[in-house]
Amino acid sequence: MAGRRVVVFPSSVELGPVLAHLVMSRAEKAISSRGRFTLGLSGGSLVSMLSKELLSQTDLDCSKWLVGFCDERLVPFDDPESTCGLYKDQLFSKVNIPDSGILTIDYSLPVDQCAEDYSRKLKEAFPGEDFPVFDLLLLGMGPDGHTCSLFPDHPLLEETKKVVAPISDSPKPPPQRVTMTFPVVNSARCVAFVSTGGSKAPVLKEVLEGREGPAFPAARVVPTNGELFWLVDDPAAASLTIQVERPAPGAKL
Repeated sequence: MAGRRVVVFPSSVELGPVLAHLVMSRAEKAISSRGRFTLGLSGGSLVSMLSKELLSQTDLDCSKWLVGFCDERLVPFDDPESTCGLYKDQLFSKVNIPDSGILTIDYSLPVDQCAEDYSRKLKEAFPGEDFPVFDLLLLGMGPDGHTCSLFPDHPLLEETKKVVAPISDSPKPPPQRVTMTFPVVNSARCVAFVSTGGSKAPVLKEVLEGREGPAFPAARVVPTNGELFWLVDDPAAASLTIQVERPAPGAKL
């Protein structure tokens, strides 16, 4: 692994443009070396932040992007709980990404079949790879330390063979979801967590500095051969005692 970088910003206002530049720079690098950019997206507050910041980029070109979802809820795309639906509304409909560049779940299937179907789509999009190797995965973290739909003390934390796993007992509604597994997350070339707000401070300290007992799911994201960024704001970082980076205004990662 290239090493973990914990980068702290005064607020999400300063964090957003740096996140957008990270996406743009990794896209440029991937397209120049492999002809396409593969991006895994998460939901929550990341949707509005990323959409706003990317749409403000004057040179945004998504024609060679392939986008998947780190996890997704089994709801129709017009449901406000649908991560894909939110991105379609706020981002995809406003950029030149082709329909074939968006890998979506089939929410009409039972959850187990939905996971198998989405796994097949990912394997077809990443031929020859045991686990898909995304150029960049953008992750969030819940106040309980979960990431994707990988929750504390859940059996899915130990999944080592599946690309996409079903979950029908999510402790956070809606209960039925599909999620990338740790082998996929940790195969990525770059992983960036975005975590903001004071409610995240206690768990962020335990994720980044360790805790007694089992590590939180978010702490188990350790890319095998990739970069790992934690982009956080001051309220989320309030309890940290480790050394962090505080970039100057206008800095780039």
